[in-house]
Amino acid sequence: MEKLGSKVILYSGIIGILAVVAVFAQCVGLSGVICPLSTAFGVLSVGGMALVWRDIRWRVKGENRTVGSLLSQYFAVKLVGWLGKRQRAKLEADTQDVRRAQEETLLRRLQKNKNTLYGKQYEFGSIKDCEALRKRHPVTGYEHYRELVQRVARGEEGVLIADRPLVLAMTSGTSGQSSMLLSTRDTNTEFFLQGVCVCLDAMRRAFPATESLQRTLKLFYTPTLRLSESGIPIGPNSSTPASSRHMLHLYTTPEPAFRVPSERDALYLHLLFALKDRSTGTIESNFASTVFYAFRALQERWEELLADIELGRVSPDLQLEPDVRSALGRLMVADHGRAAELRAHGEGGFEGIARRVWPQLNLVLAVDTGSNQIYGEMLRQHYCKGVPFYSPFYAATEGLIGVNLWPEQESRQYLLCPRSMFCEFMPEASLDEENPPTLLMDQVQGGQNYELVVTNASGLFRYRIGDIIKIVGFHNKCPVVEFQYRRGQMLNVRGEKVSESLFLGALKRAVALWPGAKLVDYCCAESGILGESSGGAQPQYQVFLELKGVRNLSEEQRYKLDHCLQEDSAVYKSFRLKGSIGPMRVQLVSEGAFQELKSHMMAYSNTSPNTFKMHRVIRRKEYADFLFGKTTS
Repeated sequence: MEKLGSKVILYSGIIGILAVVAVFAQCVGLSGVICPLSTAFGVLSVGGMALVWRDIRWRVKGENRTVGSLLSQYFAVKLVGWLGKRQRAKLEADTQDVRRAQEETLLRRLQKNKNTLYGKQYEFGSIKDCEALRKRHPVTGYEHYRELVQRVARGEEGVLIADRPLVLAMTSGTSGQSSMLLSTRDTNTEFFLQGVCVCLDAMRRAFPATESLQRTLKLFYTPTLRLSESGIPIGPNSSTPASSRHMLHLYTTPEPAFRVPSERDALYLHLLFALKDRSTGTIESNFASTVFYAFRALQERWEELLADIELGRVSPDLQLEPDVRSALGRLMVADHGRAAELRAHGEGGFEGIARRVWPQLNLVLAVDTGSNQIYGEMLRQHYCKGVPFYSPFYAATEGLIGVNLWPEQESRQYLLCPRSMFCEFMPEASLDEENPPTLLMDQVQGGQNYELVVTNASGLFRYRIGDIIKIVGFHNKCPVVEFQYRRGQMLNVRGEKVSESLFLGALKRAVALWPGAKLVDYCCAESGILGESSGGAQPQYQVFLELKGVRNLSEEQRYKLDHCLQEDSAVYKSFRLKGSIGPMRVQLVSEGAFQELKSHMMAYSNTSPNTFKMHRVIRRKEYADFLFGKTTS
């Protein structure tokens, strides 16, 4: 994709040069074949470039853009637009016959890896259909692969996959300890073509203004990578803007800022350069949580940011390498007018601030489902009021799962991608069985919940990823799903199995009963991990809340949360009535406690800020102790 984009720009330049040559040939009187040919070519080239430039001028919003950056962005948009239409057409065809698309995908994976040690063990070369794999290969979890992945990390070839992995990708660890998975070129290519291109096509259809040539505020933090014994990078499975340097003109943040290792300092620079560009068109991040904490930082450091814009400097308080500071400093010019404009916007408070500082803002592009749901809701209600949101993908470290073809829908629904991973579906009622049955993509039923079991391009075969999804409909014959919860993020002290979505629903109803209260963040712990601090003879839930608008809650108000959950879960209510589960303990924590908890959690894992997801059920006592230390009431 990057090479193709570069070639498009290169060929456009060649056309322009040849047009100039043609005109020069005419001026010096060259005759024969060259003159009529070059004249015709020159007219066509100049005419074509004139049409391109007219189209570019119509799409440009804002100032201070070079011709080179506009041309690069224009051709990149056109190229990805063409790819998007092409991939969307392929997807639509596949949704008419999902069994064929799925079986072809599976057999391609098996054939490619049939000569690996693992492929020989399970005789991949002799498998001719999906039923043969299901009979021969067990459903697996991470322990099945742990030692195999370690062998790959040590440099042994042909163990799980035929190719050398690009990255040893660390999962976010929301369901427990982070796992190390393999990531390959095939995985990345599928994600780009079947995910990015298709979703950009859906975005263009729903929000035509996003085709304008505006820059994007891309909230991204350079991950810290280490190397395995054999030199394979270990870290999060996410691309970096700096790895696509010719695409940096798409972003408000200049290249040197992407090299800043500190999340706090990098975020400041993202905000500083975005505020300088009033024509910013999109805010993009992996997750809505990153966008929320960016706006919280914007509010906290508002005056500091405005001072830098007014004085044309980069704050001396940032810890930057000298070459980075020097490069960024050259890009800063005192702008008293923009600083005054922003200061006036800030005087009106920070509700709806996004649309005031960026009046041409078209979209916030970030996943706002699952553990990110509350951040998306807070952004829409406060900082980003009136700005459309698009949650484009349903994906995991294991690969692309689904795409959202309906950006304007309030509910986040994803069409499964039949050619990304081979999927099986384990009925929710069977999850605890020793050998639970699985269904195929063309066998699932609407309205039912299933755990996803995937075979991907990176060495996972019939692998339980722990996501529970609901089939909410079908697009042609392909399932459309909503994410429900992670198995590892379920409260379960007596077999009651309270999912994240169920608990959050009860919590939101309880918060609505507390006058003036607004939910900022939360998590829970089962009393079993707390030891002496559990505070009760019977097992119970310890709930930590960060609220806005209230400083304290009465015992009666706190009990409302327990009561709301009893109303929503008959099983939980029965255990409460029998006294088998004690009443919830609700603790309020200080402002910013969860942001600090995020840093605390990341110190225990290999997760980067780009892939971090807040744990709604914490399983480590040190995390609970950390929040107890932040308790205010």
